[in-house]
Parts: sequence; C-alpha cells; structure tokens
Amino acid sequence: MEVSSNGSNGSNGSSSSIKPLANPFVNSKLLSSFRASLQKRPPPAPSSTEGTPKPNIFATLWRPNLTNTDDFIPLYSDCIAKACSRTQEYLLFKDPEDKFHPTPEVLTQIFLMTYIGQSLSLNMTDHFNCTVMTPEQRILLGADWVWAVLERPTKNPRIQIAVKVLHLPDREGIAEDYPPEGRTESQQMAQQESSNKTVCERMVDFCASIGKDCYALFMFLGRKNDTGKIYGVLSNNFQAAVGKVDKIDRDLIENFFKGSRYLHTPTGMLQTITTKKDEEPLTVLIKFN
Repeated sequence: MEVSSNGSNGSNGSSSSIKPLANPFVNSKLLSSFRASLQKRPPPAPSSTEGTPKPNIFATLWRPNLTNTDDFIPLYSDCIAKACSRTQEYLLFKDPEDKFHPTPEVLTQIFLMTYIGQSLSLNMTDHFNCTVMTPEQRILLGADWVWAVLERPTKNPRIQIAVKVLHLPDREGIAEDYPPEGRTESQQMAQQESSNKTVCERMVDFCASIGKDCYALFMFLGRKNDTGKIYGVLSNNFQAAVGKVDKIDRDLIENFFKGSRYLHTPTGMLQTITTKKDEEPLTVLIKFN
C-alpha cells in the first residue's frame, strides 16, 4: 500500500459540499441531521448595537474577534492542548483499588467535550467548527466528529476533517460503545448496513465520497509503545489502499509510524492542509501532546 504526500491517486476533484455516497442507505432520513449541519447557512441578520455596553477588557481578551480565517489556528492549538491534557489525566490514572476503568466511550467524550468547551470560550466556531456525529452516523460513517474550516462569509465548509478515535486493544475490550442489546432500531439498521466493513474502512469511504478536501484523521489515545500520549494519522489518500490490502484497520494505520522521523504538531497539521494545492494527496503524522 502506498499513501503518499506526493503525486495524485487519480480521484475526482474536491468539493465544498458532501457528494452522495455510493451506499443508498446514506440517502435515508438517518443522516439528514448531519447533512443539514454542513449545508449553506445564511449569515446572521445584523442587529443594532446602539445603547449596548462595550465589553470590558477581560471579555475582549477571552473572546477574540477573528478577522482572518487563519487566525483560528493558534486557537485550535490551544483547544487541543486543553483536551489532550484533560484526557491524559484519565489515560495515565491508576486506581489503587483497581475499580475505576474508563471505557473508550468515556475517554472519547472527555476529549471532545473539553475541546468544545474551550473552542466556545475562544469564540472560534464561526471559522472552525465541530459537528458531533449521532450514534447512527458513528456506526455508519465511522467518524466520531467532523472538524471544518469555514469559508467567509458563507460559512460553507472549505476543508473537512473526519475524526475517529482509536483506543489500545486491551482498553477496547472493557466495553463496547453500543452493545447490541442497547441499540435502537435505527442503530441496528446502521450496524446491519455497514457490517461488511471495518470502522476504518467506513471512514475512508465517507471521506473519499466528499473529495480531496476531506481528510480522515485517526486519533490514537495511546499507542502500543506509548500508552499515555495522543497521536494521529491524517490523510486524504487512504482510498489508495482499497484493493491493495486485505482490510484497513487499526494495525494498518498504526504501521504508518514505523520508521517515521518527523511528527507534525496540531498547528503544523492545520497549516499544512490549509496551504496545500488543490487535489494534492497528503498524509501527515501528528503528535498531539
């Protein structure tokens, strides 16, 4: 398999809106909420500020007014630092009584909720937003959430990053995110529809259906030789592996780190994908903390 940052794999051009997936199940009402969140939204109506008190200096510092779409990058880095630090507390915690064992679902939610809380505090969601998947979407598409760089002033997604959190194999055995007996009817339908593919393959198909401006980011909460750190593999070219390997899974993705000498920071990751040429295949390795 070759997923390269040079050359092209011959896929179709990028698009700022989601293209229909090949699977007809995607056209059902199951994903209507997700599609609606990425559709064009009209700009907010202007409101009168006459008589409104000016914010004090602390509010101005805490909630910056972004004037350039690239200004969100250091704010994103700050959000990631907070989320990683909080999640790492639970990754490394050892209960003396051996009673506390956070499940993969709990760890994922700790990272996501910490990130969202910080991003709201920094007022960056009009430039770089986060769309959380429903349980059905997570099963069908493989993604836990989608980050998007937004165009101004339309707020259409210019670049999208679908994120799937991967956990250490021994931790994944603690509890399944959605046990069969606890699934709703729609979740059971999604599981049945996607049962012939791994969760990683569903992510790859989802991103490929959108185009080269959509990246699949597999985020590792701990790796085999470094259980307390958070890493990631991001690419818009995983589709090149389809048909060349037996399956796309956690082990295959983690093999990208073998022999690697350079890891991007979260800041470097966003700078790279926001400045690359259209249609260019790109794969980067990231160390988030």
